[in-house]
Amino acid sequence: MADGGLKSRSSKDGKTAVQGRGEMPLHRSIYEQLLREIEDGRWKIGDRLPSEALLCDRFSASRITVAKAIGQLQREGRVRRRAGSGTFVQQPSSTGGTALRFGLLIPELGLTEIFEPMCRGMMTSPLARPHSLTWGHTAEDPGSPEAGAEDLCRQFIAQRVTGVFFAPLEYSADRYAANLRVVQALEKAGIAIVLLDRCLEPFPKRSKYDLVGIDNHRAGALVTEHVIAAGAKRPVFAARAESGVTVQVRSAGYLAAVRAAGLEYAGMVWNGDVESAAELDALLAAEKPDALVCANDKTAATVMQHLLNRDLRVPGDVRVTGVDDVKYAKFLPVPLTTIHQNCAEMGRLAMTVMLDRVENPHRPGVEVLTGFELVVRESSGAQKA
Repeated sequence: MADGGLKSRSSKDGKTAVQGRGEMPLHRSIYEQLLREIEDGRWKIGDRLPSEALLCDRFSASRITVAKAIGQLQREGRVRRRAGSGTFVQQPSSTGGTALRFGLLIPELGLTEIFEPMCRGMMTSPLARPHSLTWGHTAEDPGSPEAGAEDLCRQFIAQRVTGVFFAPLEYSADRYAANLRVVQALEKAGIAIVLLDRCLEPFPKRSKYDLVGIDNHRAGALVTEHVIAAGAKRPVFAARAESGVTVQVRSAGYLAAVRAAGLEYAGMVWNGDVESAAELDALLAAEKPDALVCANDKTAATVMQHLLNRDLRVPGDVRVTGVDDVKYAKFLPVPLTTIHQNCAEMGRLAMTVMLDRVENPHRPGVEVLTGFELVVRESSGAQKA
């Protein structure tokens, strides 16, 4: 069975040390350890789990942390609590025993690095064992990303999938209308929807659909605070034109951090053609930035190469940062300071949210945020504390 990203070991005193890979919260690691023990038969249907006090001692965790893990098992129908008696293992809910099929509507799959580990996270989730994921098929040249996404949508409706994981389109003028057409068609067909990484409404609006991602406002603020602490006085936020909602939210976080720092420079959000040397030259001449806070690593890599081609030093003349921590980020001419997302954990959480949505189709939409961390490398001109 897949371990769901879990590592555990037992010590001589009987305690279990649980550690998730990356930034997995402790309550999530405890939840996955207990779920695995239930599925492996250590705890059978009708068995009473150890008390929260004993679990706190076993995992060296607080009562609040253990309660969150037990609460997750309860929400998924794996255990039930009896007042005054304890917590008991029960028969899984109907979705736990019935094989369901879910569609992956991710236009950027294979183009943007974050989605592949996210899909692996879905498939390695203990909850995904009886279920299946399908990618669908599009024409080699569907004409446009919008046409390709709507074609996949029609396929999933014809296949009568139970739910669809949807990463809304970006980088096109028609993206909002196309995204809306997709979710309306799925909803009309009675198919559950969980959004990945980004909302389909422009910031600061929020759609009614479940969303799994990171706190992009805080991510934008954090990386901006970092370059300001490293000495930047004129940081500019740089993004590709027609970027998705995540970029809008990151730019809002950037502006909040600039205001909070009390810089004389009021800040600027630049949305342009990052492949255009002329546009980048015009930005450098007009704003004279000493830091470029880029919307993602791909933009940062393009901008960095342009700066080096102009004999500007990174970070000596201009600091550069990104978001995503893609595989090549540390191999750029100047290793890139960036935000690392736990994409596999995002995928596991997306599966949990989807199954809960199937069980509770009328509940309000939720936004589930995973952790992230600032990875400091040479491009920001600062050392990690």
